[in-house]
Amino acid sequence: MTSRLLSGEADWFDAGRRMAAGEASLVSLWGDEGRMRLCLREADGGLAVVDMAVDRGAFPSIAALHAPASRLERAACDLYGFLALGAPDGRRWLDHGRWPLRHPLGRRAPHDGAADPYAFLEARGPGVHQIPVGPVHAGIIEPGHFRFHAGGEAVVRLEERLGYTHKGIDALMRGANLARGAELAGRVSGDSTVAYAVAFARAAEAALGADAPPRAHWLRGIMAEMERLANHFGDIGAICNDAAFALMLAHCGILRERTLRAAKTAFGHRLMMDVVVPGGAAVDLAPDGIAAIRALVAEARSTFPKLVRLYDNTASLQERTVGTGVLAADLASRFGAGGVVGRASARDVDARRDHAYPPYDALTFAVPTRKAGDVDARIWVRILEVGESLDLIETMLARLPDGPVRRALAPGGGPGEGWALVEGFRGDVFAHLRLAADGTIARCHLRDPSWLQWPLLEAAIEGNIVADFPLCNKSFNGSYSGVDL
Repeated sequence: MTSRLLSGEADWFDAGRRMAAGEASLVSLWGDEGRMRLCLREADGGLAVVDMAVDRGAFPSIAALHAPASRLERAACDLYGFLALGAPDGRRWLDHGRWPLRHPLGRRAPHDGAADPYAFLEARGPGVHQIPVGPVHAGIIEPGHFRFHAGGEAVVRLEERLGYTHKGIDALMRGANLARGAELAGRVSGDSTVAYAVAFARAAEAALGADAPPRAHWLRGIMAEMERLANHFGDIGAICNDAAFALMLAHCGILRERTLRAAKTAFGHRLMMDVVVPGGAAVDLAPDGIAAIRALVAEARSTFPKLVRLYDNTASLQERTVGTGVLAADLASRFGAGGVVGRASARDVDARRDHAYPPYDALTFAVPTRKAGDVDARIWVRILEVGESLDLIETMLARLPDGPVRRALAPGGGPGEGWALVEGFRGDVFAHLRLAADGTIARCHLRDPSWLQWPLLEAAIEGNIVADFPLCNKSFNGSYSGVDL
């Protein structure tokens, strides 16, 4: 992965200008001690990290030039107490007025804990009314508030309010050693624990100038594809369930459970949590792990095609998914949406290929895309990715090298700085890590793909009926925890 470092106000403005012009796309934006930083993806696929000193507590807003930066920028201001000059939206994002401190990573000003009012944007017109949904929902899901403006049953505007599952990850990372940092990274969004752990480990290895053993890289790849399988099986079933087709949920749920059980047999944990660590992997593949994974692949190859035909041949289900929740390709491109959301709207992007890292740099695979951008397209991208993941798992098992699975990293090891971009089942997970002289973490920033996808759900639902929101929402499947930090 090619990369370059830039600094200064001129480069800061130039980055914003180029992203606004479509010459580059935003990867992430975050605060640090006395500075703001952003990472962008260049047209040639390389990454550039731009550093901007925050003088007297203020910096020029990137969101004023490039709207996708807005929520990341607001979160950084909440945490550090910075002021984004010229920002189009100055409302707090993570800070709901319930913390005992304002700006916990910056000035740490005391706060009485009284909840802050939040002014939702209004849509006006004859018959337009508001429908508040959440943050507490009827199902056992994470909290998020959705404010609908509707004219009859048609959605005129949707606005989201997230942040209810804020965990203080950034603060907990400060001063932690790499082992503790890896544990925290794996818990940012539990359904993506492997992707986060690999991103953190690769950033740590880059900061220390180290590398994991070859066998560890291939084990990481197997784990990442099993994580993708489990989530895609679950999502396909859940989307169909939101269209009142519970049979798909039941059968896809069985395949998801089979995947989790195979992971438990192979790596000792159903979600493979805490198995990937800086320097390699915490455990090797269990003696009966290969047989368990191969049995899973065989069952999926036998069962899943029947479910695909069931989905494709059920007219009542197609009626709900085809043409529903369309995300325009130009909007997906502007926000740099990756994963299923981006690829279903014609964005041919995948960090495994475009920023190739082991073992994917030695593998060949297809990146499925669709053009329709609707719920059906997002289901089909998942369906096709299942097939690719099954092929990759079989190939990696056949080519798995011998040798150790972990390499000891130099104690202390710092200071150093590294970053990584890793493909999770939702899209690319970004990790930036800065180490102190004693090897502890001075700053770690982790960006979930959902930061750039949640705003697009607001656009995709416009003009659809309110009853189709659960279907659209599940087809995006944004992580609440992943953006609440």
